[in-house]
Amino acid sequence: MRAAARELALYGLPLIEMAGTRGRAFRNGLIANRFRHVRKLTDARSQTVTQPNNDTLYSTAWLDLSAGPVRLALPRAGERYVSLALMDMFTNNFAVLRAGSVQEVIVIGPHAPSQPGAIRAPTDWVWALGRTLVAGPADLSAAHLVQDGLVAQGASDRRVIDAPLRSAPWSEYFAGVQALLADTPPPRSDGPLAGARAAGLIAPGAFDPRRFSPDQGAQIAAGLADALEIAGRGDESGERRGGWLYPKPNLGRFGDDYRYRAQIALSGLAALPIDEALYLRALSPDGRGEIDSRRPWKLTLRKGALPPVDGFWSLTIYEVTPQGQAFLIDNPLQRYAISDRSPELAGAADDIEILISPAAPSGGTKAVWLPAPRSGRPFLLSFRAYRPKPAMLDGDFLLPELRPA
Repeated sequence: MRAAARELALYGLPLIEMAGTRGRAFRNGLIANRFRHVRKLTDARSQTVTQPNNDTLYSTAWLDLSAGPVRLALPRAGERYVSLALMDMFTNNFAVLRAGSVQEVIVIGPHAPSQPGAIRAPTDWVWALGRTLVAGPADLSAAHLVQDGLVAQGASDRRVIDAPLRSAPWSEYFAGVQALLADTPPPRSDGPLAGARAAGLIAPGAFDPRRFSPDQGAQIAAGLADALEIAGRGDESGERRGGWLYPKPNLGRFGDDYRYRAQIALSGLAALPIDEALYLRALSPDGRGEIDSRRPWKLTLRKGALPPVDGFWSLTIYEVTPQGQAFLIDNPLQRYAISDRSPELAGAADDIEILISPAAPSGGTKAVWLPAPRSGRPFLLSFRAYRPKPAMLDGDFLLPELRPA
């Protein structure tokens, strides 16, 4: 019973997180099949989403395909990076659309009649998440015009099922999982559900915790606790290579890797597949992902060997809170990242040394300062490469290691 509960809890956790995100959006006034555009970049005052980027404006829509197809229009963006990820309720990216390569698409549900050229979604609910690159504050108005070209049209008459918090008691958690599975039927081949059915954790009708004895209830609660502990290890999932933690190749398209899918649902919900965005985490010399901010660090980008991308790249720093979340750091420069758009990198003739420390570098140094926490709390250093070239994906190009300054 404990093992079946653990596997079902891991399997259902992405559904819980997606439904919770959808519920918050609708409670804040979002309407199905309509985009809402965020008009400003994330800064240190925003403490709602852990590890946000400071590069793109987000546009979000929840598509309801149960009443028929939804038509999506993408903007003309020129050389600007714009993408629209389409995610099913299990957090898999079944399509990532790029502005410029396509201007209009039709998305249909899993059981809808086929249409020539239409994209078939695996689930009737789809999270459409757009990202529009911003070069800086002066570029916001132009970026807003690009966002306005992202439009969804379609009918909707479906009730939104909310979800319990992942910290809810086992009776509420598994009642939520069963309700969401009824609303979004999974593939019949998905393995953990067979064990859950055999253990009685999934049964016809609504979930009834009274079916279980007190001893069985204790086993189910222990299985849920096991699952949440496993899911919390997501920041350490992947491959360690040259001082950086690389994601697993199936990020964003998880297949039957239900544990990794659950881990990313907690640590990086809505992560893109690695061919669209490669997310790396710097490791300290002792191999930890959390880095000591009480001493200075440096990262040296070699002349003529900047990260090879077709989109853009950025290096973002976050302060780790006592609760384990990671947010942008308030600092005098309001600088949260170094990127290929940073003025300090334009036309650099020599190696670029990035100094990561609470205090600014002394006068006369050519180092580019990335402010670290002044609180003494540890920090995370995240590198994002959008549309990485094969050299980054294959490992022919490796980022330099973070070293003490």
